[in-house]
Formats: sequence, C-alpha cells, structure tokens
Amino acid sequence: MPRSRAPLALVLGATLTIPLALTAPAAAVGPYTVTALKFTVQAGGRTCTVDADLYRPAGVDRAHRAPAVLATNGFGGSKSDGSTDAIGKAFAQRGYVSLIYSGLGFGRSGCLISLDDPTIDGVAASRLIDFLGGGRAADDGTKADFVTLDAPGDPRVGMAGGSYGGAIQLATAAIDQRVDALVPMITWNDLVHSLDPNNAAGSTGVPGAFKWQWANGFYLIGEGQPLLAPNLDPSRINSLACLHFVTKACDTIRTLNSGRYPAKQTAELLAYARSVSPVSYLNRVKAPTLLVQGQADSLFNLNEATATYKTLKAQGTPTKMIWQSWGHSGGLTDPATGELNLGQGNLETSYVGRRILAWFDRYLRKQNVDTGPAFAYYRDWITDPGGTYATADRVPEPSRTLYLSGDGKLVDNRRKVARGSRTYTNWLVPTSHSESSLAGAIGIPDPAPYDTKGTYLGWTSEPLARTTDVVGAPRATLKVVSPKAERTQHSGDAADKLVLFAKLYDVAPDGSQTLVHRLVAPVRVPDVTRSFTVTLPGIVHRYEKGHRLRFVIAASDDAYFGNRGIKPVTVAGTPEDTGVLRLPVID
Repeated sequence: MPRSRAPLALVLGATLTIPLALTAPAAAVGPYTVTALKFTVQAGGRTCTVDADLYRPAGVDRAHRAPAVLATNGFGGSKSDGSTDAIGKAFAQRGYVSLIYSGLGFGRSGCLISLDDPTIDGVAASRLIDFLGGGRAADDGTKADFVTLDAPGDPRVGMAGGSYGGAIQLATAAIDQRVDALVPMITWNDLVHSLDPNNAAGSTGVPGAFKWQWANGFYLIGEGQPLLAPNLDPSRINSLACLHFVTKACDTIRTLNSGRYPAKQTAELLAYARSVSPVSYLNRVKAPTLLVQGQADSLFNLNEATATYKTLKAQGTPTKMIWQSWGHSGGLTDPATGELNLGQGNLETSYVGRRILAWFDRYLRKQNVDTGPAFAYYRDWITDPGGTYATADRVPEPSRTLYLSGDGKLVDNRRKVARGSRTYTNWLVPTSHSESSLAGAIGIPDPAPYDTKGTYLGWTSEPLARTTDVVGAPRATLKVVSPKAERTQHSGDAADKLVLFAKLYDVAPDGSQTLVHRLVAPVRVPDVTRSFTVTLPGIVHRYEKGHRLRFVIAASDDAYFGNRGIKPVTVAGTPEDTGVLRLPVID
C-alpha cells in the first residue's frame, strides 16, 4: 500500500532504482549560474508574461555550446517549487542549459490556466524555444547564444517534468518540431478518461463516472491562484464566474458537478476535454519520448501512459515506457529506497534517473548509448534495490482466464461454473470506499477500502497453488440484468444509464483484503441489454501462494459520482454463458 499520498502540486522529489545492466554516464556535476528572466508572449488571444529562470553551466558559451532542457511546474506549482527547481539544478549540474518557467496562470506568469492546450500553453513554450535558439531575446535583452543548434534558430532541446509539466511536453512537441526529446512523467493521455472515466470498451461517446474529489481539488487550487500567489496581472483574470481558468474549463467542471449529461452539453464537454489532451494530437508528436508513469496513481493511472505509448509506437515515434513505483497517490514525498528523487539529485544512482540521462545523452548529446528496454516495471516485492525493475519487449496482454460462477466462486474452468444468480442494489448514498483522493494533500487518515453488504457482488478464487504475478490491465466481460436501468437508459440524459465499479482484491489467508493501490474501474454501461468488457487499471502485483483473488462489482464509490436513482442489478452464471476475468499473468 502507498506510504504517503501526494500533494496536489506535483512534487517530483520521489524515487526509483538501479536494476538492469545499464551503464550510467559518469556524473558531471559542476557549477552554474541562475538568471531570472521575463518573456512577453502572445497566447490564447492574450499578452502573457512568462516568468523563467535560466540555468547556465560554467564554461558554456558561444564557442562551447551545450544542449538545453526546458521544463515547467506541476499543477499549482511554479518555477520556484522544489520539484521544478530541482530539474533546473539537476541538469545544469550535468552540463545542460536549463530553462525553467512557471506555466501560464501559475507563479508569476500571466494569462489563464488552459490545461496545457497546445494552441495556448504549447505556443507559449514554443516562444521559449525561440529564445533557446537565439531567435529572440528575453524582455531585458538577454540572448541565448550558447545552446547547441541543429540549424539556425533550431536549438537542441529536450523537455522533462511530471503531471501538468508532463502533458505540456507533448503539447509543445505537437506544434514545434524543434523539440528533440521528451520525458513526460505521471501525466495524462485523455482528460475525459482521467476526470470522468468510463472503462467500458466501445464507450467513446458515453460519459463515465465523475472523479469529483480529484477534479474539484484541482479546480479550487486553480481558482485560488490569485490568492495563493498574489498577482494583479489582469491577463490572469477571466471573469467573476470563472476567475482563473479559460471559460471552457469552468463550463466543463460545472457540467460534471451537475450530475447531468444532456446530449449537447456532454458532446461539447467530451470534445473540449479531448482537444486539450494528447489523445487528440499525438499524431503530430515525432520527438523521441520516454514515458514514466506511476503505479500508485488513481489520477493518471498506468492505462493513460500505455495508451500514449501504443499510439506513439504505432506511428513510428521512438518510444519507451517505465512503470515506476510512485505517482499522485503515493510515494511522491516518501519514495521507496532506490527510486528517483530529483530533490536528492540521485539521477546516476536510480534506475529511472539513469534511463533519463541515457535518453538525453542519446537524443541531445547524440551519443551512441543504450537507452534501455522497451518496457520496464517496478516490483515492490523485490527487496534488493539492484533488481526491483523487470523488463519486457512489450506491455503484457491478458493471458489467463477465470470464470464468474453463479455461486460467487471465481473458477479456472468453464465446466466448474455453477448455475445461479445474485442481486445487489445501490443506495442513494455511496456504500463503497476505495480512497479519499485528497487525504494526503490535507493530512487526514484514509479508511481502508470497503463495500457494504447487499450493494456489491464478489467472486472469489480458491487459494492460489503458486505465486502469481499480474503485470498489466486485467479485463472483465460482464452481462448484467437491470430492468430499471433498461427503462431509463434511453432518456436522452446519459446520467440515467447504469453505473458500476469493478475492482480486484488480494485476499490473504486470514481474510484481510488489499485493493491494489486503491484502484477501481468506473463504468457507465453503454447498453445494459448487452454484454460489455471492462478494462481495469493496470497494476504490477504479486499474489502470493495461498492468497485468493476476489473480483468485485460495486454499486458505488465515494470518490466518484454514481447512479441516479435506485437500480437493482442481477448477475447470472451458467457454464454456457457467464462472465469472465482475464489477467495479464507473468510466468
């Protein structure tokens, strides 16, 4: 289980490890100077001041140029917070010119928060690349004539950072082909899936279950920016109804909080959220990309990075992916031993740090170095820091099938399925708990996950005959019967469709159960009269010998909005027709 919850403003002081036979470059830690700069840019129809710090290594000048690293903050942060500042220091110490800036609407940078919109935030970042290429000066006349150039005005530049500072990399690379390398960490692929997830296959046009705790936490931080970081810059103010965000972002959060999904508003909501998400512009990203995603992350889970990874790979963009231990839901401020912690500067002595250095050495310094395997994942059951990561040439797909028996058992052979049916009913208030998403941010304890009797159904396996390692995203195919939901699902408001939550527990011999990283799969069933497939969040978890698997579908979850009205659900099982659970098992 996570040892700590992440604060809302991304703290990249985290962790990683050393495994594999990667040869780390020798540490090149040296002195540098830091110069505060301002840039006036046009973005989103407004004139914005961008607040930045330029880190220049000693000895770097017009005759001795160096490649550059560009980075910005996580949501709610600035160029001066510990995580963003650490990027500037870490790479300047290793001979890179670093330009670290406060994203639009944060710190002392102007303009509205626009959710890393390529046409706004991406344009602003591109103007900073102009500076690194020598094509423009900072407001005080400072010019960068010491960055390695691939062509006049084309600097050798990579980008690094996490969460909000991760998506900006993809947004920038989509509109500016001068970007040479990306390292997006714990960021999103599709904000629709992130904030209003529907894990049912084929549900592209059907909204999901609103992740209200995470979404409203970020919304309040954004709207409070003029108070949290006092700034009278008029470009940072939108209106009394939407103080600090672009209007469409406020409209989206209000629609989600209404609990309603009328067709026109829902279509606009989905279209806007996707327009500012990598899913809509990855086809334009050509820069080599090293994706790093956290296993402890209910905000942007492993499936987000996997979707980005598969898209980039399919189109030929050089791409590799690492599933590290920490994410928004745990380990950020208290990473596991040996994990990447930029605040400690342990790039050379952590697995992910070594991979990042190799990535930039290859694509920024043009050195012929090994950038590591296509896919690597952290294993929390390994105690030796030198072997916590395993590797593969691809993300594992489901390989083992279990069947949902009518008597509540999870069996390994269809012939073992007993005929039977069971029913659960939701209440008008949530009756299941997976997590308090903001518990760590505000310092309150988080109760263990639970489900209330009569409001969920579970299927439990026999004790495992051998240790079983699951790496990847399990899938379940289900068929439910709900006459009430069937009558209301065509009302014209998607909120009347059936909502349920799928999850997978690890049950110990003493009966205690663990919900891995407190992850659940919300589903708004597209058509309750047909079977549907649910993709659960990706996990890396060892089920020990003697433990049991328990698959659960619950009527509610208090971290999400759920059903409107009471909708009893029945699930039947027969050997000829029953639900299945498929697990990506590593032998």
